[in-house]
Amino acid sequence: MRTVRHALVIAAAAVTTAALIPSTATAAPADPTALAASLGVERTAGVHLDAGRPVVNVTDNAAAAAVRAVGGQARLVTRSTRQLEDLRTALDAGTPGTAWALDPAANQVVVTADASVPADRLAGLRSAADRSGGAVRVDRATGTFAPLISGGDAIYGGGYRCSLGFNVRSGSTYYFLTAGHCTNAASEWFADSAHNTKLGDRTGSSFPGNDYGIVRYTNTSVTISGTVGGTDITSAGDPVVGQSVTRRGSTTGTHSGTVTALNVTVHYSGGGTVKGMIQTTVCAEPGDSGGPLYDRGTALGLTSGGSGDCRRGGTTFFQPVTEALAKYGVSVF
Repeated sequence: MRTVRHALVIAAAAVTTAALIPSTATAAPADPTALAASLGVERTAGVHLDAGRPVVNVTDNAAAAAVRAVGGQARLVTRSTRQLEDLRTALDAGTPGTAWALDPAANQVVVTADASVPADRLAGLRSAADRSGGAVRVDRATGTFAPLISGGDAIYGGGYRCSLGFNVRSGSTYYFLTAGHCTNAASEWFADSAHNTKLGDRTGSSFPGNDYGIVRYTNTSVTISGTVGGTDITSAGDPVVGQSVTRRGSTTGTHSGTVTALNVTVHYSGGGTVKGMIQTTVCAEPGDSGGPLYDRGTALGLTSGGSGDCRRGGTTFFQPVTEALAKYGVSVF
């Protein structure tokens, strides 16, 4: 951990027919996500973890052989990523309260409908699923999908409370990342609800479409730490479906869960569509917005929104952090 020393500590808060084909190679396997990308969306259908081991879904025997040749594990599936993406595009009418994802383990398009979706729209979605020949399934979420913003403690701006995500830097200039629906609300951000201790000024914000924002530290009395809850964050990356992850937020503290989908399109019930999200089983509540999603020392995402709570559980969506880092030219430390 590298730390800039000052006085106050503000740390980063935060089913289809398939056949599993074992690897025959003895060399260390190639990165499964990169391998799937190299084979193309017509011949693959995502990557997921099976008993902790990454599996590449493929649609033909030649692609399976290519995966095995570099030490990977392949599974033959019926539908390619291209076919599933085309089906998702054709069916997604932008209904508020729905999230659209590809489930690589089931080789399906998954539509998750929250409690705000009217009965006639839900019936229409289920009818489309029935006509898809098993390519689509409809799940129901508890509560409604909404950005998780609130008033309270942690970081404050514009009358709202959010959670600091990851501290980042560009050279000797330090910033923090949080949710874009938070940074849209205020240009100045503070460590307290009375706005006595200013942290810094917003220098970028993106919501809807994305959900990330960046604040430049202007308070030289702040200690800027590259940790989340005592864990050193040393790198950033993209998760895999089935991966165990942890989230930290100012309302509910630290909770863990599993990644269930990537590249998810979410139509929030209160308005605003975000794309490319990470979908998880980790619970979250209002005020947790912007908080970090991570796996040990690897930064993965920023809390965007979801449904449910940490008593009953729920579905939570995260903005991939790698996109925000690339956009603003910053890095974790």
